Amino acid sequence: MQVIDGLFNGISIGAVLLIAALGLAIIFGLMGVINMAHGELMMLGAYTTFVVQNAFKILGTPWSELYIFFALISAFLVTALAGLILEKGVIRYLYGRPLETLLATWGVSLILQQFVRSVNWVLVVGIGVFCLLFFGAMWLLNRQGIINQVRNRAIAVILPLSLGISWAAAQVLAQTYQLAVIKPWFGAQNVNVTAPAWLRGWWEPATNLRLPYARLFIIALTVICVIGIYQFLNRSAWGLRIRAVMQNRNMSACLGIPTKKVDALTFALGSGLAGVAGCAISLLGSVGPNTGQNYVVDTFMVVVVGGVGKLVGSIVAALTIGTVSYLMGSGTLAALFKPVPYLADIFAFFSTTSMAKVMVFALIIAFLQVKPAGIFPQKGRTVDA
Repeated sequence: MQVIDGLFNGISIGAVLLIAALGLAIIFGLMGVINMAHGELMMLGAYTTFVVQNAFKILGTPWSELYIFFALISAFLVTALAGLILEKGVIRYLYGRPLETLLATWGVSLILQQFVRSVNWVLVVGIGVFCLLFFGAMWLLNRQGIINQVRNRAIAVILPLSLGISWAAAQVLAQTYQLAVIKPWFGAQNVNVTAPAWLRGWWEPATNLRLPYARLFIIALTVICVIGIYQFLNRSAWGLRIRAVMQNRNMSACLGIPTKKVDALTFALGSGLAGVAGCAISLLGSVGPNTGQNYVVDTFMVVVVGGVGKLVGSIVAALTIGTVSYLMGSGTLAALFKPVPYLADIFAFFSTTSMAKVMVFALIIAFLQVKPAGIFPQKGRTVDA
């Protein structure tokens, strides 16, 4: 029973990795962008779940028991919007420069971590006023069709003016309402997301075997996400455009496919999936600014081992890495090989979470020496070129 229990828990962790890896694989497979901020997008999804949970608590029963469905939608939309802003504000100007993209997304990940630690009403109002003034002025300049030389001079005036007004508005707000508006919403400490009552129990199909409803829910959610992504990429018009751009960007552009819109949609879709993964993570433990960092390395490993742009490869790799990590870290393998003392001692040495990761990474490195392109290597003219 211990082995079955371990397999089940490992598969549920692999399911979370799979949702996150789907988004990362789509972004990397299409754009070649290594998004170091993917873990922080998962963290944003987890915090969105926390906020939605508190909002639905005010409404009382039965809404408080159904908040998880609204949290999933909200997490997807919030992180998809964050990904869209990231693509249009940063990534779009760095295509074809992978090193700069990697550094830029790493910087964004640090900014997002500090943002959730420090965010309060003063910061939100200041950012809102700046965006309203600066981007409103930019919209007016574009509508007037002003030439670049004049527009650059106008921006040189509008930017410091917008910053000054937004800073003054934030200071006035802080002086007027003081602690009520300067207190951080979340802070540096972790917050807890409470699962609905119908997800807190477990299913007991046999004696001494309990399968928690929360983990069954995560596995079902992963199945729905995988089927949804498969249907979107293979049945919808935008899915076919994404696959066409993934195969040959220049030829797709010649055939009239708007590659910039495809890039923005793809980045938003991948980011939205990270938000759904973050919502699932919040059911397994507390949520903090470093939550995404605990999963992002494993997610990258799933993409690398499975093969870039391969849905089947991501599924196999996620379930394998999640299951092996849990079986090793929980000491299940050490107990299983107890009759063989030599193997039992080795697995007992790696029977902690951190040491299990070391062992899994060592196995992945050894595997990549044999198959450097992953379990299911990408094929096609792009690879051949």
